[in-house]
Amino acid sequence: MAKTILAVDDSGSLRQMVAFSLKAAGYQVIEAVDGQDGLEKARIQVVDLVLTDQNMPRMDGLTLIKSLRGLATYQRVPILMLTTESSDDMKAKGRAAGANGWLVKPFDPQKLTEVVKKVIG
Repeated sequence: MAKTILAVDDSGSLRQMVAFSLKAAGYQVIEAVDGQDGLEKARIQVVDLVLTDQNMPRMDGLTLIKSLRGLATYQRVPILMLTTESSDDMKAKGRAAGANGWLVKPFDPQKLTEVVKKVIG
């Protein structure tokens, strides 16, 4: 059975690129428009990996990560940040919140799928 990835980003075009790349690699993708939407969808269906942006309306990526880590079903699920934020300070905040990795936009679709394969197979 295909592994499922939750892609959370307020940019529709970026979500489409992520979804296209990951679906081509054999993954199922659930898209969410912001952190609040992502949290609601994650509660409905447990996923194998969460890929989230940082800067979004309603709920940012760090708040989403903290919220997911507070749920028993998401304490061990890998969470990757995919964002324009690349400062050491922001990465440290991401790690503290519970992020397992960091990818900087713009991303290379091949690199994205390679990272995802390393993380969840």
